[in-house]
Amino acid sequence: MLRTRLTDLLGIDYPIIQGGMAWVADAALAAAVSEAGGLGLIAAGAAPSEAVRQEIRRARTLTGKPFGVNVMLLSPYADEIISTVIEEGVGVVTTGAGSPGKYMEALKSKGIKVLPVASSVALGLRLERMGADAVIAEGCEAGGHIGESTTMALVPQMADALGVPVVAAGGIADGRGMAAAFCLGAEGVQCGTCFLVADECGIHPVYKQKVLKAGDCDTVVTGRSSGRPVRSIKTPFTRQYLDMEKAGASQDELEAAAAGSLRKAVKDGDVESGTFMAGQIAGLLKKEAKAGEIIACMAAEAERTLSSALNRWADKEACDVRP
Repeated sequence: MLRTRLTDLLGIDYPIIQGGMAWVADAALAAAVSEAGGLGLIAAGAAPSEAVRQEIRRARTLTGKPFGVNVMLLSPYADEIISTVIEEGVGVVTTGAGSPGKYMEALKSKGIKVLPVASSVALGLRLERMGADAVIAEGCEAGGHIGESTTMALVPQMADALGVPVVAAGGIADGRGMAAAFCLGAEGVQCGTCFLVADECGIHPVYKQKVLKAGDCDTVVTGRSSGRPVRSIKTPFTRQYLDMEKAGASQDELEAAAAGSLRKAVKDGDVESGTFMAGQIAGLLKKEAKAGEIIACMAAEAERTLSSALNRWADKEACDVRP
C-alpha cells in the first residue's frame, strides 16, 4: 500500500483526494471515495452554509471515515461555511479561489487540516507560511478554473520549494499518472475528471457521456480575456463564449452569458448553454465504474508502474544535474 506523509496527515489508506467540484461533489460521492480509502470532498461552491451542513451530516450517515469540505473563498457565504465546518467537526478543508489566511487560525486551532490549491510556486510558499498542512499543486490540464503552468512543470518545482507535502492535480486519472506524480515529488494526487464517471457521481447522464466520448483534444479554455481561465469540454456554448471574447465583450456581458451554465450542465445536461467542466485527461476515460474500483485500480497500477520503472532503470546510474 502506498503510504506517504499525506496518508498519515489525513488518516486515509490511499494518497488520493477526490476533487471538490462545484455542483458535482456531494455527500454521496465524497462518502464513496472515503469508504474506498481515499479522501472524499464535499464541494461548498456558492451554496448557503445550511445546505453545506446538510451534506456534511448526510455524508456522516454514509461513512465513518475521514472526509473534507472544499470551500470556494469567493463565495458570499465563505465566512458562514467556515463556521459550519468548524461546528460540524469536519477534519479537512481544501480551499480555492482566494486566500485562506483569515481563516487559518480558527481552523487549525480546532485541529482541522487545511490544504489550499496553488497554481504557482510563489503562491504555494505563501500558503505554507500561512500554515497550510499540505498544498495542492494544480496544473492547467485540470478541468474548471486553472492557472498557466502544467502539472509536469509545476509539481517538481513546488516539491523542491515547500517543506509540507505537495499533492499533484491536473491530468491524473490512472495509476500511471499517479506514479508520475510521485516521481515528480508529490506525496498524493487530487483527481476530479475520473470521478465524474463514477457510479456514485450524480451528474446528468449527458454530462457523463460527454466525458466518456471526449478525445484528447476535446477540451477548450475560455475566460482568458478576463483573467479567469476555465477548462471545459467543447460545446456550442464554449464556441459562443469564445466568439464573445474575440468580439471584445465586456466582463458584465461575459458573466451574464456564463451565469448558471455549470448548473445547467450538471443538472440538465444542457449542451447548448451548459459548461461541462472536465480536464484534458477525459480522453483516457472509457467506462463508468464505482468510486472504489477507480481508487483500487489507480493505486494498484501506480505500484506496478513504480516497480516496473525501478526494475527498468535499476542498472542505470542516477545523475543529479540540478544546480
